[in-house]
This record gives sequence, structure tokens and C-alpha cells, in this order.
Amino acid sequence: MASEMFCETVDSDVEKAHQAAAEHAEMESPVMNMSRRDFIKGIIATGIAVSSSGFLIGGCSGSDAPAPGSVERLISLNINGRVRRVDVLPQETLAMTLRNKLGLTGTKLGCDRGECGACTVLIDDVASYSCSTLTHRIRGKSITTIEGLAGENGEMHPVQQAFIDELGPQCGYCTPGQVMSAVGLLKISPSPTREEARIAMSGNLCRCGAYDNYLNSVMRAAGEVS
Repeated sequence: MASEMFCETVDSDVEKAHQAAAEHAEMESPVMNMSRRDFIKGIIATGIAVSSSGFLIGGCSGSDAPAPGSVERLISLNINGRVRRVDVLPQETLAMTLRNKLGLTGTKLGCDRGECGACTVLIDDVASYSCSTLTHRIRGKSITTIEGLAGENGEMHPVQQAFIDELGPQCGYCTPGQVMSAVGLLKISPSPTREEARIAMSGNLCRCGAYDNYLNSVMRAAGEVS
């Protein structure tokens, strides 16, 4: 009898949870009339208006020194021109730190093994895969993510604007990494040939196959930057 009553209670709770989830989905899923250009602009500017302070560790109450041979977990990182204090595990990658600890989710995780380029950021102005870079190894270096490209007044970086003007992305998931690779390229070669741009961008995969659009965007940005 007790077993039957328990099962009935569980079934009732599950049914209530499903009903609540359905009601929440109806409330949170309005039909939006958005143009493709507006959609692309939102993708390319991802993170510009996102608060990244939710996961920031403001300080540490303890002052104990790390044990000999251990890795200090509370470290300072220079990200987008700001020094951030964050608790980092020894095995933690930069992509994990940016997304899970600092709320900078513009950096995407695709393959998580240094092959697709969706996680590309700039480390000392060099395009790098953040999914295969240990956070502890970049202390003292300057990190730039997609959120850090816009100007102080919110205007787009020339590369971001070029990607919008050329309607570069399709689904947009790989776009932040594509943008960061393009920015890194133009920092070392402001006026690349199309072939040079193709080679430089070859580390960024696009499942939608929008490679020509991305190359057009890079070449357009090169004209703006130079």
C-alpha cells in the first residue's frame, strides 16, 4: 500500500512538473519577426551587452599559501582590458574559464579538441584555440574575446561590421571564432591576398559551408582596416 501511494505521489509530481514546463515555454517563446540581417548582427556582436560579472570572484577570505608542488587556484587574468580574479582548476582550459567562470559565452565550444576553431580568441594578439589552452599557462598575457572587440561607445569593430555587411554567417555558431581569426590575421597582415586569407582562416570550420562569405567579409574588412 505504501509503495502504491509513493508511486501515485511521484506520478503526480512529474505531471505537475511537465505542466509547469509547458506553461513556461509558452510564456518564454514569443514569435518574433526578425530579419536575417538583424539575426546576423546579433550573432556577430554576441556578448556586447552581456554582463559578465555573475561568475566573477571578487576576493578571497583566506591567505594560506599553496602547498609545495600544487598549483595556485586563485589567479589574475587580463581579459578584454580588465584584470579579473578567478578560481581556476589545474586542468581547466581557457574556454571553460571564459564560459563557465566569467560568463563570456561568446567564445563557443565545438569539437573541444583544437580542430574546429569555434573557440578562437586572441592571446597577445595571436589567434589561439582556447579549448586546448590551459588557463594557468596564460597568466601575464593579454586575452581578447569576441565581447572585447567593440569600441567604448559600442560601435562595431571593422571586422564585425564587414561580416554583417557581407551577410557572412549562416547558423552563426562558428562566427565568433571566424571573427577572432580574421582580427588576428589583419593585425599581422593588414592587406592580405585572398589566398593568404583563405590559408589563415583554414583553421576555422563551418558546417554550413559559408567559406566564400567569410572570405568576402575578411577582404572587405582588410580594406577598412588598412
